[in-house]
Amino acid sequence: MAGGWAMFPLAALSIAAIYIFVERYLTIKKASRNPSDFLGRLKSLVIAGDVQGARMLCAQTNSPISRMLEKGISRIGQPLKSIEASIENVGKIEIAKLEKNLSGLATVAGAAPMLGFLGTVTGMIGAFIAIAQAEGSISPKLLSGGIYEAMVTTAAGLIIGLPAYVGYNFLVSKIDSIVHDMEYSSIEFIDLLQEPQA
Repeated sequence: MAGGWAMFPLAALSIAAIYIFVERYLTIKKASRNPSDFLGRLKSLVIAGDVQGARMLCAQTNSPISRMLEKGISRIGQPLKSIEASIENVGKIEIAKLEKNLSGLATVAGAAPMLGFLGTVTGMIGAFIAIAQAEGSISPKLLSGGIYEAMVTTAAGLIIGLPAYVGYNFLVSKIDSIVHDMEYSSIEFIDLLQEPQA
C-alpha cells in the first residue's frame, strides 16, 4: 500500500506473469516429451510399408513431432512437395500453439518496470506539491512520504519485470529446442521417403 496506486496494476501484472509462465512451462514440458525410440520405430514401420501402424504410433505419441509426421504419413503416395508442405503447415500450427500467450509475458517484462517508473514520477510530483503547499520550514517527514512511494514502485516494477524477462527468454529457448527437434525429424522423414527412389 505504501507504493500508492501503481501497486495495484503491478500486482495484476505479477499474477499474470506467474500464470503465463507456469501454464506455458507445463505445456512446453509436455510437448518436449518424445520417446527416444519413436523415430526409429516409425522408420521401421514406414520401411516395412505399414502405413496404418505408423499412423497409430503417431496417434499414441502425443507430441508436436508425432502430429507433424502423422500428417506426412497420411500423404504417402502423393508428390514429395505435397508431403513436405503438409508437414510444414502442421509444424507452423504446432509452433503457434507453443508460443501462445508468450507475448503476454514479454509485455509484462517491459511494462512492469515502466509502470514502476511512472509510479516514481507521480510519487515525486506528490512530494514537490507538498513542498509547494508547505508554509515556513520544510520538514523531512513532508518529503519522505512521496519519495518512499516513488522508491517502492520502482523496486516493485523491477522485481516483477526482471523475472518475467528471464522467464520469457527461458521459455523461448525451450521452444527453440523443440523446433530444432521438429525440423530434424521432418528432414529424417523426408529422407526416408526418398530412399527407395534413390
